[in-house]
Amino acid sequence: MRHVPRLCAPVIAGLVTVLFLAVWAHAAEMPLGKVTVKTATGEHVFTVERAETQAHKSRGLMHRRHMKADHGMLFTWPDERNVSMWMSNTVLSLDMVFIKKDGRVHRVQANTVPFSETIIEAGVPVLRVLELNAGTAARIGLKPGDTITFDWDQS
Repeated sequence: MRHVPRLCAPVIAGLVTVLFLAVWAHAAEMPLGKVTVKTATGEHVFTVERAETQAHKSRGLMHRRHMKADHGMLFTWPDERNVSMWMSNTVLSLDMVFIKKDGRVHRVQANTVPFSETIIEAGVPVLRVLELNAGTAARIGLKPGDTITFDWDQS
């Protein structure tokens, strides 16, 4: 019987770990899109990661330490529902924008508390939630009734 040198086991374990992380990172990538937020101060364009699968929605922006000022994350459901969000394991303070099916903003939950497990509800059925860096809604004058349009290949 052939004996495997003692150094091979840690090297093999390391390679397996790297391979697993590479596959997981690729599978975890979210599609990108652009949203245009129309407020009284003008049109504001954001690049968004589109959290469309349950895995994407579960992870969201957890553990992220930085997000560019013109970026965000967009959560989408197949139909309108009274969604609930929270900030568990989320380092960044965010503005959560609850969006109706027609693209109108229903409400904005500004300056959420990092790591909070307090439930943040839409209050009415919505189709999407846009998460932006905290303070963005105030900076662009975003309020209920404003509209958001989405620009990406729907196929």
